[in-house]
Amino acid sequence: MEMLCTLRSLTETQRRALLAAPDQLEAFLEDEEDFGDAEGARFLELDIGETWHGLQYLLTHTAWEGQAPLDFLVRGGEDVGDIPSDEGTARLFTPAQVQELSRAIQALSASTLRQRYEPARMQREDIYPGFWEEPPPDLDPQEELLSYFEELKKFAASVARRGHALLVFIG
Repeated sequence: MEMLCTLRSLTETQRRALLAAPDQLEAFLEDEEDFGDAEGARFLELDIGETWHGLQYLLTHTAWEGQAPLDFLVRGGEDVGDIPSDEGTARLFTPAQVQELSRAIQALSASTLRQRYEPARMQREDIYPGFWEEPPPDLDPQEELLSYFEELKKFAASVARRGHALLVFIG
């Protein structure tokens, strides 16, 4: 089963509503529920697919640990519940946490992440999806990770500028 990651902006009103009604999470993710929030209906979304664990590694230089806020892909925030149909979980971050995350991501350079890219170590540490030493012939994993990192920087800055919260879903 693939484990894919999606990041989505939401308003503080929506974040609170999801925490109060976690059974609405699946409907929210499928755009069937916006909790009556017109601003939140114009959400931003970034699908980082299978790169989430590689990005976690490059951001924190760890598989599952690291320091907040850069460990946000695998830790932190408030758990909003499970999604039975996808066997996934979702976590919510406040607008203040998004501001902090955006500043931390902006402070990182692509050259720093390039230096942290270690295929053999990533393979040993079982960083998903696990093809670091022998990638598919049509894929340069390092370049793909760096490309998604640039998208992540833009996304985080946009969400922070809006003053919105963040939903991180892996499933």
